Amino acid sequence: MSNYTIISPVTEQPIQDIHLADIDETDVAILKAQHAFESWKKVTPGDRAKLLRTFAAIVESHNEELAQLEVLNSGHTIGNARWEAGNVRDLLNYYSAAPERLFGRQIPVPNGIDITFKEPLGVVGIIVPWNFPMPIAAWGFAPALAAGNTVVLKPAEYTPLTAIRLAELALEAGIPEGVFTVIPGKGSVVGDRFVTNPLVRKIVFTGSTGVGKQIMRGAAENVKRVTLELGGKSANIIFDDADIEKAAAGAPGGVFDNAGQDCCARSRILVQASVYDSFMEKFEVAVKKFVVDDPSKESSEMGPLISKLQFDRVTDFVPAGSPIAFQGSKPTGPGYWFAPTVLTPKDSSDRAYREEIFGPVVSVLRFTDEADAIRLANESEYGLSGSIWSRDIGRAVRVSRGVEAGNLSVNSNSSVRYWTPFGGYKQSGLGRELGPDALDAFTETKNVFFDTQN
Repeated sequence: MSNYTIISPVTEQPIQDIHLADIDETDVAILKAQHAFESWKKVTPGDRAKLLRTFAAIVESHNEELAQLEVLNSGHTIGNARWEAGNVRDLLNYYSAAPERLFGRQIPVPNGIDITFKEPLGVVGIIVPWNFPMPIAAWGFAPALAAGNTVVLKPAEYTPLTAIRLAELALEAGIPEGVFTVIPGKGSVVGDRFVTNPLVRKIVFTGSTGVGKQIMRGAAENVKRVTLELGGKSANIIFDDADIEKAAAGAPGGVFDNAGQDCCARSRILVQASVYDSFMEKFEVAVKKFVVDDPSKESSEMGPLISKLQFDRVTDFVPAGSPIAFQGSKPTGPGYWFAPTVLTPKDSSDRAYREEIFGPVVSVLRFTDEADAIRLANESEYGLSGSIWSRDIGRAVRVSRGVEAGNLSVNSNSSVRYWTPFGGYKQSGLGRELGPDALDAFTETKNVFFDTQN
């Protein structure tokens, strides 16, 4: 038996002790999920859809409660936290349409009829990170439940409170016990058991590339399916024909939102040389206006880093003598506050430019032309997200096709829409979440041939 004390990233004071499951408790939860699967997969599509809609309605009625809990536990701004709870609601509503639309196909064949079925996998293990505890949990459990699977979900040790509450709300909505279970615990215990227990048919993991590789290796032992959403070092490419004022105004939110603790953070800004000075002048104004404050305040745009460990890690990327162009503000006193920081390295070999920092630090480099911009953007082991700013639609299309990333926005820094697919190239991940594509990750295609000649 062990407990974990949750520490507020705002006050550095204890919030609550949480029991961490051991291997035996994890196995019990997985076995219950396996037993629940036998009945859940037989629930009629219409009834499963109704249960998911009821779950969505209950989440909506508890939006403020969930948001305040996230502010307390994670230090997210209240505006972000309300959006995050709303995203859970939206995902449940979106995937509530799926049970009645898991269409198979009829394929023309000689001497008979051939049809396919979409069938659930079984127990799905979801391992959630601490940076977006509610939305990323729902990215996994909403489509998994809609497709007829049962779910065991491990929240991050730092941020389990909203996941625990969502599991309670699922029971309140009528989701049967064992269908959606939250198991707080260490990754080395609960997460590892998801990987090694053969009853878990699929792993959904969001987190570091290093841990993702370990999960992939472990899953290979049982030929277990995986969806991996891993690291990122996304590029924000600004051409000389862009709306520079709009690009500069949007850039702080594109990298400093959630204190930069976002795999999609545009933490590399590439600016065409001819507009570099103009952009930087406007960017400095925007960074210094960016409000870093108590996340419970409606005006706050950025809260603290999640932990002392993360604060120390980010600090290590900005040692004395770093090429700091300018910084924003931060509160004084308790809390893991880190001022928004803009670096201007000499070239792309700089460590802060190349590695994922997961904090409010951005590096800015010049480029010469389209080819140079694409080269610099692709000069990374990651390929998750990014932005392209240009009024030339032809250029925007060429560059968006040239950049190796799974999610790109033109004249915008938006990465995530629950109705469109999300995932990465290269070491940013494997598979796609969200949108209609996600359901394929939670179903098997069964092909059946009927001989009509006898």
